[in-house]
Amino acid sequence: MMLEMIATFFVAFWLLVGAIFSLVGSIGLLKFNDSMTRLHAPTKVGTVGVGALLVASMIHSYAFGDGWSIHELLIMAFLFVTAPISANFIAKVVIHKKSCETPPPPTKDETWSTLDIPEADREYTKTEKA
Repeated sequence: MMLEMIATFFVAFWLLVGAIFSLVGSIGLLKFNDSMTRLHAPTKVGTVGVGALLVASMIHSYAFGDGWSIHELLIMAFLFVTAPISANFIAKVVIHKKSCETPPPPTKDETWSTLDIPEADREYTKTEKA
């Protein structure tokens, strides 16, 4: 009986944390002006908010007799891998469409994190297209 009561408090805590992060992320998605700042809010909700909700689900399934559940761990692993990658791709699309402020140029190398091709590699790209 004592384990169930303690587990209920932990489940309630993690549900509250997940709900707060989801609420703040939803408000941030609506409140921010451009797409690059809007991108920040849902990625945090996807990792921290949903992660907290999944932790609550894991504690509940263990405390109330279902045993440990591996499904939540797999969902967390999938979210933690895919959320940063999808956010990176969305940010790249926004930058290349030039619908946001262009980031400052790199200080030491002009080809780093851009689509510029170094002079030494330009002859290879011409032969591949032909």
